[in-house]
Amino acid sequence: MSVVADTHAIIWYVDSPTDLTLAATSAMDAAANDPTQRIFLSAISLIEMQYLTEKGKIKPTVLPAVLAEIDHPHPILEVIPIDRRVSDSLRQIPRLPVPDMPDRIIAATALLLNLSLVTADTKIRALSNVVTVW
Repeated sequence: MSVVADTHAIIWYVDSPTDLTLAATSAMDAAANDPTQRIFLSAISLIEMQYLTEKGKIKPTVLPAVLAEIDHPHPILEVIPIDRRVSDSLRQIPRLPVPDMPDRIIAATALLLNLSLVTADTKIRALSNVVTVW
């Protein structure tokens, strides 16, 4: 089944899969190994990865690897734009328990797509309206 991956989940999946739990790896592998499914990313994750690369927080090879997979003729990754539908869905992600805007956008994307979100973020995982895998 397709899933949405948050920024750290996709970074770990590409660069250090041992940082993922077995459940997270299994969910992402299942989506990656089925040609009818995808691992979806919010566009904000690409922006976060660029920022993390610039700050030296992630290896400079991670973002190019993600972009190469997105551009592949048969990709396992697909980017979801931040548009009106995501903005409307954002209303269902409360600001107080999840104060970080990129996290809210990612959670809203999963909610909009009605898919599980692969995330280690405890604030997102505490939400009752977003199904998470970790």
